[in-house]
Parts: sequence; structure tokens; C-alpha cells
Amino acid sequence: MNPNKVRYLIFFQYFGTKYSGVMMTPDTQAVLGVQNYLEMAAQKLKPVGHAKFFISSRTDSGVHAICNSAHVDIERKPGKPPFSETILVEALNHHMKQESISVLKAVRVPDHFHARYNALSRTYFYRVVTGCDHYGLPVFERNVCWPACESCLDVTAMQEAANLLIGTHNFSAFQSTNTENTFKSPIKTLIQAEVKPSSGLWPSLYPYRDLQFLDLTFKSRSFLYKQVRRMTKALVAVGQGRLTPQQLKEILDSRDPTAFPGNPIAPPGGLFLKEVEYDEMDPCKGHTLN
Repeated sequence: MNPNKVRYLIFFQYFGTKYSGVMMTPDTQAVLGVQNYLEMAAQKLKPVGHAKFFISSRTDSGVHAICNSAHVDIERKPGKPPFSETILVEALNHHMKQESISVLKAVRVPDHFHARYNALSRTYFYRVVTGCDHYGLPVFERNVCWPACESCLDVTAMQEAANLLIGTHNFSAFQSTNTENTFKSPIKTLIQAEVKPSSGLWPSLYPYRDLQFLDLTFKSRSFLYKQVRRMTKALVAVGQGRLTPQQLKEILDSRDPTAFPGNPIAPPGGLFLKEVEYDEMDPCKGHTLN
């Protein structure tokens, strides 16, 4: 055991519009990932070797995070004590002050801890708005919600359909193909699927607009690639009357990714990773992990 090397669990958030996603990309790429900036900030602390971040929850380009997490090992030179949690947070944020990324908290964890595999659950929410098209969207809501349609949605029907997704199912019908999905089981347990009206980010700024905001919340231990965005698109179709709740259930049972025709994926800008939950820890407020 190296006393100069410490593993930290890092909680961080970001506005995803300007990044290629959360994962590392080649430095030669025009648009980099959030992980690139986290690791560049960590290297400015002059650790011994490269400080690699192991991200718990992958998000795509344009997707935001209220609270994502990663673990990182930071080794200091002999004679230098490990960074305190507070100092590490302040130092990382100092070196990312030009970015739309913020480290929320750092917690020392055992060497065997893994941010991805020790996560108990992940919660996402998707923001939908009706009553305007893309060009009529309030400027403060751009890139953080999806103007799905100009007419109102049937929230009751959407929740009825969402209830049919809760539980353990084969979610093949709601996955997009990529190299990772080839090796992942499509069997997932959806703990929460909820559709609730919300007030928008700054409702006082547009009091005379007839806008309807909805938050669609999904919680599971893990999700398939683009599963949340595909479920969102299908639930909005139910709200529009284009699908019935029973038809959505038939799509789920079909296990066929092509069962929902057209473009079955909601755009990335409305999606937020809300939290990653660990044993004995509130994801963002935090208690000490044993």
C-alpha cells in the first residue's frame, strides 16, 4: 500500500452543450469530453504519474449532469501529504474556471472502491415543454429542454404508460445500437418512471406565455445506450395521442428497436443526470464512506 496515493470519489456537474460527452476524447478532436478537462485540471496539481478519472455514468454530447461521479487515484511526491478533500475540490475548480464544469465534492474512499461498479442507482430526468416551437422557446430554456409540440400533452396517459415500464423487463426495444450494447444484458429493472408538471427554470420571466413544462424522471441501477431518450420519445407520443399506453407496452414486449417507427430518440438537450447513489451516501450532500 502506497501512503502517498489516495483514491477519491469525485462528484461533479456540467452543462453538456459545449462538450462531446462526459468521456475522454483524443486531444486532437475539436470538441473535447468533460473527462479531458477533469484530467487536465488534475495534472496541474503535479501528481506522480497520470491521474485517470473512472467515470461512473456515461452521458452523450449535449446531455447535462446535476451530479455525476468518478473515482481517481492521486499520488503525491514523497514528503507531501495527500490533498484534503476541501483543498482538492478548490484546486480542481480553480483549474477549470473557464469551463462549464464544477466539482461539487471529494470523498476519500478505499482502494477497492469503483465509482461505476459500486453505484446502487442512477437517476435521470428529462425536461419537456409544450406551447411553443424551437424558435419560440425562451432564451433561458434553450438547450436545457425539448419543445416537443405546440399543443398540451395528456399527462395522465403518459403516467399510465410510464407505470408499464416500471419493473424488470427486456428493454431491447428502447436501446440504440453501439459497440457497448453488444455485451450488455438488455434486462434492466426500472425503479422509477414518473411524469410530473413543473414550473420551468425561471417562470417569472415569461408569465404571459402559455407553456407547459414536464419532468420525466427515471431511476435504475443502469440503463442501455440512449434508453432514457427513447423512452421519453415514446411517452411524449402517448401524450400526443399517437400511441396508447397499451401500444407502448406492446413495443416494450416486442424487444424490437425498430418497433417504434420514425425518429424514436428525444434530443439530448433536455436530459439531465440527476444523481448517482452509493451505499451510505447521499449522492451530492455526502456522508463518509466506510
